Amino acid sequence: MDNNMSFPSHILQIQGFEFSQTFMYPFFFSMLFVYLSLLVSNIGVLVVIIKERNLHQPMYILFCNLSVNDLIGNTVLLPRLMADIVSTERFITYSQCVTQAFFSHMFGSASHMILIIMAFDRYVAICYPLRYTSIMTTKTVVTLSVSAWGSSLVLVSVLLGLTIRLSRCSSIIRNVYCDNASLFKLSCENVSINNIYGLFFTVLLFTSSMGSIAVTYFRIAVICWTKKSKELNNRALQTCASHLVVYLIMLWSGFLTIILHRFPDYPYLRKLASVLFHVVPAHFNPIIYGMQTKSLRQKIIQILCRKVTHS
Repeated sequence: MDNNMSFPSHILQIQGFEFSQTFMYPFFFSMLFVYLSLLVSNIGVLVVIIKERNLHQPMYILFCNLSVNDLIGNTVLLPRLMADIVSTERFITYSQCVTQAFFSHMFGSASHMILIIMAFDRYVAICYPLRYTSIMTTKTVVTLSVSAWGSSLVLVSVLLGLTIRLSRCSSIIRNVYCDNASLFKLSCENVSINNIYGLFFTVLLFTSSMGSIAVTYFRIAVICWTKKSKELNNRALQTCASHLVVYLIMLWSGFLTIILHRFPDYPYLRKLASVLFHVVPAHFNPIIYGMQTKSLRQKIIQILCRKVTHS
């Protein structure tokens, strides 16, 4: 096929999941339940943190960033995915596809950046408790949050910018939703630059987050080991366990998606992994933080008790 040939239509077709009638609606309602529970849990946590003044602390403000990112990333993905499950004609415009890909990659990138900042916050709280309020000021938290979103915006914009410059000779998205890899595979041009930058983007994101969090937790462990304080160890376990669990869930679901992209013989597993990458961290983040963070858990319980009493 001619490499310079461009596909004339702005309409793309998403391959999606292929279900029999038996499994179509059970899967649809399962995804609907997951999405609604995701909305309720993340919005609920946001409302609690915003309303309760004693939760206006750096750790909770940073967690708000994570919840907002989860809500945006999954709202762009799941409603469209549910519509495609029960539809026989899965069409999407090219501009809508690029928008979905943009927010999908923003979700992954911002998750890493926000969790790096949250690790730094825990490091300061445990290793420098007396200086915590002077280091983690409102200005610092805002600056770090803007840096996380801004760096993600730049990285993802370049990633998608390199892709939308390409001509197209195909109109089929071989995934359940639009992402950068699916978009540049529509082209018959040389995509070496896209592959190189995509590799750079992935390596930079994973090595920076893994390296930062490894160094942070190593220094926290050293402090806990040298001081041999039971109170310090309990505080470190309480505040760091939730962060580490959330990070590991996101890290391994991301790794699984990237690895399966390199194995075209397993398309169903790749599609499922790409959905789980969005759903699993966003679904469990508020649950894990709510269970592990004492102040947040107590406030949620108090609000629920008040509602039960009034009803």
